[in-house]
Amino acid sequence: MAKKNSTKDTEQSLSLFGKIRAIFKNETIHFIVGLVLVIFSVYLLLAFSSFFFTGAADQSIIDSANSQELASVNNGVKNYAGSRGAQLANYLINDCFGISSFFILVFLAVAGLKLMRVRVVRLWKWFIGCSLLLIWFSVFFGFAFVEQYQDSFLYLGGMHGYNISRWLVSQVGTPGVWMILLVTAICFLIYLSARTVIWLRKLFSLSFLKRKQKEEEEKEEGETPEEFTDSWTAKGKKKPVPASEVAETDIKEDETPVEVPEPVEEPENEITLDLGGVTEKEPVKPSHGEVSMIIETPAPDPVPPVVEKPAVAEPSFEVETVEDEEYKGPEKEPYNPRLDLENYRFPSVDLMKHYDNAEPTIDMAEQNANKDKIINTLRSFGIEISTIKATVGPTVTLYEITPEQGVRISKIRGLEDDIALSLSALGIRIIAPIPGKGTIGIEVPNSNPKIVSGQSIIGSKKFQESTYDLPVALGKTITNEVFMVDLCKMPHMLVAGATGQGKSVGLNAIITSLLYKKHPAELKFVLVDPKKVEFSIYSVIEHHFLAKLPDGEDAIITDVTKVVQTLNSICVEMDTRYDLLKAAHVRNIKEYNEKFINRTLNPEKGHKFMPYIVVVIDEFGDLIMTAGKEVELPIARIAQLARAVGIHMIIATQRPTTNIITGTIKANFPARVAFRVSAMIDSRTILDRPGANQLIGRGDMLFLQGADPVRVQCAFIDTPEVAEITKFIAKQQGYPTAFYLPEYVGEDGGSDLGDVDMGRLDPLFEDAARLIVIHQQGSTSLIQRKFAIGYNRAGRLMDQLEKAGIVGPAQGSKAREVLCVDENDLQMRLNNLL
Repeated sequence: MAKKNSTKDTEQSLSLFGKIRAIFKNETIHFIVGLVLVIFSVYLLLAFSSFFFTGAADQSIIDSANSQELASVNNGVKNYAGSRGAQLANYLINDCFGISSFFILVFLAVAGLKLMRVRVVRLWKWFIGCSLLLIWFSVFFGFAFVEQYQDSFLYLGGMHGYNISRWLVSQVGTPGVWMILLVTAICFLIYLSARTVIWLRKLFSLSFLKRKQKEEEEKEEGETPEEFTDSWTAKGKKKPVPASEVAETDIKEDETPVEVPEPVEEPENEITLDLGGVTEKEPVKPSHGEVSMIIETPAPDPVPPVVEKPAVAEPSFEVETVEDEEYKGPEKEPYNPRLDLENYRFPSVDLMKHYDNAEPTIDMAEQNANKDKIINTLRSFGIEISTIKATVGPTVTLYEITPEQGVRISKIRGLEDDIALSLSALGIRIIAPIPGKGTIGIEVPNSNPKIVSGQSIIGSKKFQESTYDLPVALGKTITNEVFMVDLCKMPHMLVAGATGQGKSVGLNAIITSLLYKKHPAELKFVLVDPKKVEFSIYSVIEHHFLAKLPDGEDAIITDVTKVVQTLNSICVEMDTRYDLLKAAHVRNIKEYNEKFINRTLNPEKGHKFMPYIVVVIDEFGDLIMTAGKEVELPIARIAQLARAVGIHMIIATQRPTTNIITGTIKANFPARVAFRVSAMIDSRTILDRPGANQLIGRGDMLFLQGADPVRVQCAFIDTPEVAEITKFIAKQQGYPTAFYLPEYVGEDGGSDLGDVDMGRLDPLFEDAARLIVIHQQGSTSLIQRKFAIGYNRAGRLMDQLEKAGIVGPAQGSKAREVLCVDENDLQMRLNNLL
């Protein structure tokens, strides 16, 4: 009896602790506390500002008056924030940190905005920065304006700065204090930005003096041709690279890819219920024996602390000038593709909605009832079990049973409908046997399912610390573990399911995962939306993450004819990338980009940094019905070949039939995501096995990549959450245009040259002609890149060059043939033309 009472008291204390914890985690409480902090910081700002004008008059009152006099109505204090504001201002400014006390207000305001879930990230960085600035400026003003402490009511550095500076002067002297202040200021600037190190290196190397000397030498030697200014030339003497180009290629050191707060702590990911286990030495239970229940809650494995590796000191490097040696130009730092948008900030987890009831809970009454029903149902058919163990997930509980010796597995598998009837549950799924275990699994939906929020997945430690090239966080498994995959290793994904079962939410989860981990310079999306409404929310990030045809109006492709052109254009991009890989002697995009970053590839030869391209098609069945083979053939080409060049495809359909998901599509899409379908034949079409027809819907899905499917509850990311994320990205600086895919010319040839007016040549006609002849490459994209013009103007220039006989007609995905051998031949053609 005493044991029961103690157990009851423990449960009550735990429930009370849970209620208190829920109060402190309540979003409304956080908002109110944050609002109070913001208002209090504004009040202190008023008090501090007024102190500069009224402090002299109020000083005698504050110093001589007692608390009762200050609390009276006629206290004579002139500070705009009243007597309490004057006291706070006098204490914090004069008695503490001086005018640097304003940094206290800044941190209070930032902390309040953070609690109110306003877009503020890295609160710990704000705390460190404000604290360091508070102390540094206090010591600086206390040291630099020490005489002011005798003549004024206002102490710029406060008593803290005055006392610390006097002690430092007594220890290291006045020059030593200046040195300490300088070193600490430089260290703080390095903490704020790694570019400080680069600027200091330039300052100490006197690079600005060397730059002037080089400019004078270049003026004496004359202008250097553009094709010889790069240090990549293989033969002949190398000309020095101007220091201005080196300055443009300065890069930052790698920063944290996602600016988010500390990862959201995950709940204990697995709670196991062992119900009546027996060992080999125990006798077999009689047929009518009771199966006892033992509850075990295994302690999670301790997470080893993350130990940061100390920074390796950079070895010194000296260059000795030797006569009769070629000058190789200044050493260039690695290329950083993120410098195009160096101020880009990754979205924070605060943009996503927080759900209070997202943590998994165990309803012991439900678990015991389900256990008894499963045991009684199996016993009524003459099947005895030795152990039963339950693993509670967010929406489904997995019961693992170990049958007695001599029981046929097929007999249990045939009782699926009977167990579903006894449990009064929808979506019972039997796994007989569980792969890698000697047990049989029975998946039963929970009566009170939990929401798997996008915030809990994106903010998890597993996602934040992932090293995948293209990380995709889909949701949580039955054991409450974050389920992640690498799109680069899949390499393409097929998503299928009936209407309203979570396909669009799943696609949002995939796209959002990539937006949180990749920079706009590293990833581009091609979004195909025949329904015209699913992907329209992503149109605002056109200049950051989207790719389209040069003549396309909308970045979200909805027209079927544009879809065919876009897919064929991606095939052209794929062939071009393979040519670049061949020229660079590498096998995949990762090796190619590493070479380009290390500056071992020459951009003058067409090499460029390759971002990943992810093609997402929302309703593939509609495209097959309207375009048929015209769509299927480029998709098959991309699926077969595009993996090595960083092009990946995700297609979704709500009609998983054999005429939509053909054998060619299935063979090239090894990763499958199946949401709930209505018929077993649809499940066999997607997964080559039943199971999708036994799901419960609302994001419940099976992921298959390899032998056995994994049951996952998809993360719920609602449309307003996606809108907040895309707005956050769209407000930042982007590229001038979307990422343009290469032009595609069908089998019918190029444009009609009869409309080309050679009497009104473009002003860049001669320059473009010389560029084409020098490079021997008839490409519209080359003209765009060199002259920084739009696609339409570059296309008109190419038409004029073709009619003038300088380049040949378009040849599909290949570059146009250049008909002029050299510049002399070109000049003769230009003379005849003009």
